[in-house]
Order: sequence, then C-alpha cells, then structure tokens
Amino acid sequence: MFEPDVSIATARLRLRPFGPQDTGRVRSIVGSGVRFLPPGAPVHPSGVAQWLASGVHELRRAGQGMHLAMTDVDGVIVGAISLFKTSWSAGTTEVGYGVHPLYRSRGFATEAVRGLVDWVFANTRLRRIDLTANLDNAASLRVAQKAGFTWEGVLRAAVMDDDGPHDLVMFGLLRGDDRVPANTLPRTELRTGRLLLRPPVPADAPDLAATAADPLTQARTSLPPGYTEEDARSFIDGAEQRRIRGTDAGWTVVELETGRFAMNVDIRDVDWRNRTAEVGYMTAPWARGRGYAGEAVLAVAGWLFEQGFHRLQLRVAVDNPESRRVAEKAGFVREGVARACLRGDDLVVYSLIPSDLA
Repeated sequence: MFEPDVSIATARLRLRPFGPQDTGRVRSIVGSGVRFLPPGAPVHPSGVAQWLASGVHELRRAGQGMHLAMTDVDGVIVGAISLFKTSWSAGTTEVGYGVHPLYRSRGFATEAVRGLVDWVFANTRLRRIDLTANLDNAASLRVAQKAGFTWEGVLRAAVMDDDGPHDLVMFGLLRGDDRVPANTLPRTELRTGRLLLRPPVPADAPDLAATAADPLTQARTSLPPGYTEEDARSFIDGAEQRRIRGTDAGWTVVELETGRFAMNVDIRDVDWRNRTAEVGYMTAPWARGRGYAGEAVLAVAGWLFEQGFHRLQLRVAVDNPESRRVAEKAGFVREGVARACLRGDDLVVYSLIPSDLA
C-alpha cells in the first residue's frame, strides 16, 4: 500500500497528495476547462470538494496507485502525476502525468517523473515502472527518454482518441537500470551562406512529395514509386520520433533569400558506440545545379563532428555522376564500391572525417 502522506521534493517541485487546501485552485482549473488533472477529476466546479475529500484518494485506498499534485516553489499546482495499474504481486506499476498548459516546456514533467521514480525504487518493493505515450506525442516521448525509460515497442492502434485510433509507445524502467537518457542528436537549425536547415514541418509535405516522386529522384533512390503527400506527411511525422530514438536526424533545407524548399537532408544509421553515421539527401528539381546539396551536406558534417562523431559516410549510385560530384566537391574521399546495395545496383562509398575539413 502507498502511504497517505507521501511528499517528494525535487529541485523545483513538490509532489504531494491533493487535499482540501487545493479547493480554490482546482475549482479554477476545472472552471477554465483545462485538462491535465488525473482521470476521474470533476468536469464541473461543484464536484471539486467531494473529489478532493474522497474521489482522488480512492486509487490509493484500493492499493492500486496514487494521485499526487505537482506544485512549484510557491505551492501552486502546476501539474499532476500518478501511479496506477499497480500489481504488488508482480512488482509493477505505471506512471502518468499532466502539466498545466501555462507551465509546459519548462521540464516539469521530466523532473516529476524522475522524482517519483526515485521515490518508488527507494521506498517500495516494486521492480518495474511502465510509461506509455502516443506515438505522435513528441513531447511525451521526449519526457520518457529524458527520464531514462527504455523504448520497448509500439502497440498499434492501441488507444482511441476523438480523431480515431492512435499507436502507443511502451516504455519501461527496471529497478537497477542506469536511467541515463538514450543518446540523441540535438534538434537544431543550421545556416550556410545561402541556406537554412531546419527541422521538417507538416507544411513541407507537398514539396517533399514532389521531390520524392520526381523521375530522377525515383531513379537514384530506393523510395517507393507513386510517392504521395500522405507518404511525405508520414515521413515528416516520424522524423522527431526517429531523432528521439537516437537513430536519425533530419532537416528541411530552404533558401534563405526566398524561403523556398530546396531539398531535404538527413543523418541515418547512427552508430553511437563508434560515433559514425551516414548522410543522405534529395534535391528538389527546381533547385538542382546550384550547389545546394554540397553546401547543406558540409554544414551537417561540420555540425555532426562538433557532436563528437568521427566519420560520415555517403553512398552514391555508380551511374549517378551528379551526386558523385557533390561528394567529391564537398571533400568526401572515395573508398570503393559496395556491390548490389541498392535494388541490386552498385554504390560508390565515400567518407568524410574531421581531419578532411581541417
């Protein structure tokens, strides 16, 4: 059973049970229509007093978990965090949380999750904590990753929201895990003399689809034929998920002067142990022949080496002289030919290491 007087202090927060002293604040929250309080919270201010006196404590009394208020240094409720689905026989529980919209993007959720996790493993015999997040909820995916949880898999169409079914990512944390956040490449913008490299956004989908469906792009890449805007949106939606998992990082490249889409470039196959990665890109038909690809790839390479990486690989089809020139003008060194790599076609392997840019 969880004790009724739990109090957990972190650097900026206190996690403690809801009580009658919260009546005014909770009434204000409920009346505003903001949704972040635990499941079962009243939807009308008239139900607040009863909920604080009894309803919010039912989970703890049943031995299945507890709901805690997340308060800041001034004692203001800025969020809520809960343990639920607790199985004492199996030694497992699940954590969930919500933060008031006015207090988001301050790291409170991550801090609260870490604090509660520390308390659970120090004060109970529970051995595993689950955390789930919608696959399209990048903010919650980042919280889980920063709190040291391990991405264990995706449950397809596991939850039903107002707009339909959503995939659910399952994260887990075991007693004894080191809780070090997984390696990820920072989300960042890069600039060159002519270009801005920024994270992709949904508005890029039409230009990305047109570039991917272009006959030359189709001939030089392994992209599926008939590439559509839906395919582009799916790729863009997954970009942040892949970055959070530490496998990729991607940018949309636009002209600084006009803001027009020019190309996309991405880092893939990231090997954190050896600090190596591969770069790939595709240039919009209307932006070819201007040297944008080499300019963007060099910007990414310099940035990647600043992150402590030792090698960047670029593979180009043998019959793609344009991309071979891009690699060579950018200073990549030709290493050889990898046979039958792309749909049976040979690829020329190039590499760039930090000393090549000296």
